[in-house]
Amino acid sequence: MKSICTLLLLTISTTFMFAQEETEDKKKFTVEGSVDVYFRQNISGPNGEDAIAPNTSFANRNGFAIGMANVIGAFESENGKVGAVADLVFGPRGEEAVFLSGPSSNIVNQLYVYWNVSEKVKLTLGNFNTFLGYEVISPIANFNYSTSYMFSYGPFSHTGIKADFTLSEDFSAMLAVLNQTDATEFNFDNNYTLGAQLGYKSTYLNFLYGKQGGNSESTFQVDLTTGYDLSDDFFLGLNATYNDTDGASFYGVALYPQFKTSDAFTLGLRGEYFAEGEGGAGAIGGYDLEGDASVVAVTLTGSYSVGDLTIKPEFRLDSASEDTFLDTDQDPSNSLSSFVIAGIYKF
Repeated sequence: MKSICTLLLLTISTTFMFAQEETEDKKKFTVEGSVDVYFRQNISGPNGEDAIAPNTSFANRNGFAIGMANVIGAFESENGKVGAVADLVFGPRGEEAVFLSGPSSNIVNQLYVYWNVSEKVKLTLGNFNTFLGYEVISPIANFNYSTSYMFSYGPFSHTGIKADFTLSEDFSAMLAVLNQTDATEFNFDNNYTLGAQLGYKSTYLNFLYGKQGGNSESTFQVDLTTGYDLSDDFFLGLNATYNDTDGASFYGVALYPQFKTSDAFTLGLRGEYFAEGEGGAGAIGGYDLEGDASVVAVTLTGSYSVGDLTIKPEFRLDSASEDTFLDTDQDPSNSLSSFVIAGIYKF
């Protein structure tokens, strides 16, 4: 009898262990990310100790420079019902991306959990990158290596809860309740921002409304992004945005045509017009008597792939309505031309 009980207990224990191993095996874990480095030099402006750059995010350091290491760990149940993402960034680009984070989370780009409630509803809770705009923080998801004014002065990240809805095969929607934009750790002023999105295929209309940075007035932003393959080799993207806070505003539009010349090489252009009213974002740096200014930025980028490594040479010309730049003699100028070559490795 004793031996039978022992055998039964052994069988149950073995079955439990195998069941536990099988359950653990069913949990998916993936790691991916990127590393980027670059060289930057002004053509019509000073370099070295007196180097200047456009007032846009990332890729603004002189000479040989580093971007960031981005490591993304994703956990998901086998049935895809629930999961979590931890997105960590290291380096200057990462520091700029999480500029409002405290010391305890200054490497956290995203940190969230999600629940696919049904095939048509997904809930996400935590810190996630913004749903507004055409460009993103990660260099592997942008065609141009430098970033636009609209991206640089729009939101980077949000902390809160959002619900994504699949309305039909073509239509989607999203609703969100969020902390102040880019305040990733917690809500420090007890004000909340509302977010919304309506999508049709690859076209998205985005909204953001709420108090930002202690402003007594709420900020309202509406943003449109879209992109279509017009042929096998030609893609055209578009981003337009408008932001208003108590009359101080900024707005812009950018086109992103890209032409694929071979399996390894694609040539793309970003043509952006960006303007401010009453010094709306402080992006351009110089204004007329009414606080208005504008800038046209044209960026030509080549993208050459060597396996998982992408080489991106880039020429950029910024031309502002005011003398906000310096020429090679360090005299005021309304334009700046520059060159960047970046190496981006995806893993």
